Amino acid sequence: MAAQPNPLATGRPVFVVDGSRSPFLRARGRPGPLHASDLAFQAGRALLYRQPFAPRDLDQVIMGCVMPGPQEVNIARVVALRLGCGDRVPAWTVQRNCASGLQALDCAAQDIAAGRCELVLAGGAEAMSHAPLLFGTAMVNWLSALNGARTTGAKLKAVAAFRPAFLKPVIGLLCGLTDPIVSLNMGQTAEILAHRFNISRERMDAYALRSHQRLDQAQQEGHLEEIEPVYDERGKYYAADDGLRADSSLEKLAKLKPVFDRPFGKVTAGNSAQITDGAAWLVLASEDAVKKHGLPVIGRITDSQWAALDPSQMGLGPVHAMAPILQRNGLNSGDIDNWEINEAFAAQVLACLSAWQDEDYCRQELQLDGAFDPIDEQRLNIDGGGVAIGHPVGASGARIALHALRTLQRTGERRAIASLCIGGGQGGALLLERETA
Repeated sequence: MAAQPNPLATGRPVFVVDGSRSPFLRARGRPGPLHASDLAFQAGRALLYRQPFAPRDLDQVIMGCVMPGPQEVNIARVVALRLGCGDRVPAWTVQRNCASGLQALDCAAQDIAAGRCELVLAGGAEAMSHAPLLFGTAMVNWLSALNGARTTGAKLKAVAAFRPAFLKPVIGLLCGLTDPIVSLNMGQTAEILAHRFNISRERMDAYALRSHQRLDQAQQEGHLEEIEPVYDERGKYYAADDGLRADSSLEKLAKLKPVFDRPFGKVTAGNSAQITDGAAWLVLASEDAVKKHGLPVIGRITDSQWAALDPSQMGLGPVHAMAPILQRNGLNSGDIDNWEINEAFAAQVLACLSAWQDEDYCRQELQLDGAFDPIDEQRLNIDGGGVAIGHPVGASGARIALHALRTLQRTGERRAIASLCIGGGQGGALLLERETA
């Protein structure tokens, strides 16, 4: 793999000056208390209230979202107007499956680096609990025939053609989590990786337990200060990620049955990311905007990379995206102080760790001369990840980037990587640096 140019190296520096997110709220079998636009609005409102500039001073708003509701078409524009950005601030929505929020940040960074923008609000939101139930083709055809009938006889004939089976719903969320090219859902791709890298059920459950334990500790120690409480229409407030299972144990996890490859699989609900609602934002600025408004700086976005691979192996996307970043910046694993690799599945993250240090994989799949040093798991998802926090697909990329920068602030360290696997066989990554001057 020949080192490609850093797309952000030749332009102006891109600073992150602030960020916030909503709590991530676990789906509980029914639509959650807030739509995606509500979550994004409330998290964004708190963020913009504390800025020295007005929302109208933004050059644009970019938002990642995979499944906006029917009243949220171009959800970025809907939220921007609700935030008071005014008629003249353009806003647009991006969709790159699980990395949509990361894509929004990269788009904003590229525009600032190129001199097209000075100040951008970028992030993502998703209300997965509000994914629609759809009519199948048979029901749609029947409704079309009924609507097209013009005479009483034709209408009666159409009515008589109805079958109760037409009412069987199509679950939109399951459709969205299934790759149409390889006909595998995301959990099945995790099973493939578990088999390829010989990852045991016990390792997967141990990783999942650690994710909950780390989130529990982070909540107790106040390491999630980026969260802004949100309120539903009844005035009930939500102040923390509620997917945490503080009482989880290896014994409890071992009792869960496989979900995606019954009865022999290893991937369960307990070692997979939760279906979740949430939103996250970052404010990105040029150096001129930082000086003009007297903005604090929490870090910089210094490199980005997108990669693609076999959709049936989609969980390895972070390896393919992170490798070029480290290669062209002359870095190895020990040079990264904090790693945020989104936990779609415990098996998927463990497979990434194995592939990263596998000589054959790095030579054959990445065309590198050799493998990277192992990633220190004490520096990986140190406050928990998607298994415990949840993975609202449009928001996760922005969440991990923001938390990586907050972690560097807390520890006083320098570099972080934020990376995600992407349904359809892709990976994305950002290199982030704490501003030390």
